[in-house]
Amino acid sequence: MFEIKNCPGTLAPNHTTYSTTALRRLFGGKKVSPFMELLYDNEDTTEEIVENIKRISISGVQEKLSAVIRKGKICLTPEGEQGLYIIKPAPSNKSLRFRNQIPANEHLTMQIARQVFSIETGENGLLFFQDNTPAYIIRRFDIAPDGTKIKQEDFASLLGKTSLTYGGSFKYTGSYEDIATCIKRYVAAWQAEMAKFFKLVVFNYLFCNSDAHLKNFSLQQTPDGDYRLSPAYDLLNASLHVKDSNFALEDGLSPNLVKSDVYSRTGHPCKEDFETFGKLIGLNEVQIQKALHSFTGSDEQLKQLVSNSYLDERSKRMYLRSYEERVSRFNQVNKNT
Repeated sequence: MFEIKNCPGTLAPNHTTYSTTALRRLFGGKKVSPFMELLYDNEDTTEEIVENIKRISISGVQEKLSAVIRKGKICLTPEGEQGLYIIKPAPSNKSLRFRNQIPANEHLTMQIARQVFSIETGENGLLFFQDNTPAYIIRRFDIAPDGTKIKQEDFASLLGKTSLTYGGSFKYTGSYEDIATCIKRYVAAWQAEMAKFFKLVVFNYLFCNSDAHLKNFSLQQTPDGDYRLSPAYDLLNASLHVKDSNFALEDGLSPNLVKSDVYSRTGHPCKEDFETFGKLIGLNEVQIQKALHSFTGSDEQLKQLVSNSYLDERSKRMYLRSYEERVSRFNQVNKNT
C-alpha cells in the first residue's frame, strides 16, 4: 500500500486515511478503509466485475461498479442486494487524454464545488484498489436511509429525449434554457431551484466541465412529494481529457441569447452573457449577482485543494491553468462599456 498523506474524502492535509468528517459524510460515521481488496484489471476478478457492472441500474458510457460496506471495508455488491455506492474506475477509453487522472479530477472538482462554492453535491471520495490505482466513489443519493428508492429523473428523460428520438447524441441536444423551462414546469418552488441551477451552470463553465449534458442534471422527489434539483454529480474539468469547448449542449446557454460584444468577437461568453441568461430563465438581479459574487475571492482555498488533490503534478498545473483562463474570459468586458 502506498502512503496516504491527505484525506481521500475532504482532501484535508495530514491524514493517512479518511478523516472523521469524511467518514461521517460518506459512510455515516462508520470506520471504513480507503483500500479495497480488489484488482480491477486482474483476469481472476474479471467475471465478478462484469456481472457487477451488468447489475448496476445507472446508465452511462463509463464503467461503474456497485458497492456496499462490509466490516469496515468497501466491497462489490452481492447479487440480490441493493448497492449504496457507485465506484468509477479510470475509463478504458484510450481516446481520453490522461484517463488515469479522471477519478482524481472528478473527486477534486466535486470537493471544490462543495467546499469552496457551497454547491450541494453527492457525498464522494477516492478509494484505492489493491494495486494502489485510485477510483472515485460516490454515495447514491437516490436511495433513502431506509433503503427505498427516491424518485429521480434526469432532464433527458424529462424532455423526452432518447437515442430513438434524437439520435446517438441526444443528451447533448438543446440548451440550458430547455432545462430551466423544465424546472419551471415540474418544480413548485422553482425560483429557489433555478438559482441553484444557474450557479451550477456558471460553475461548469468556469471549471471547463464541457460534459455537463442533459443526463447530468436531475430532479428528485422530496418526502413531501414536491420536486427539487438533485445534488450535483459528474463534475470534472473535462479540458484535461478532451478538446475544450464552452458548453456540452449544442445550443449553449440559449438559442435566444443576445450575445455580448465579447461573446460575438471571441466566441467565448463572459459575465455579461451569464447575467443575460439569468434574466432569461426568470431570476431577478439580486439572485443573479448573489450567485456570481460567490465566485470571487476564493482562489487561495481552491489552490490549496488542488495542491492536496490526488492529481499528478502536471495535471494540477493544467487544472489551475484552465480555470484561470476561464476566469479571465469570464471577466472580460465589452469595449463600449
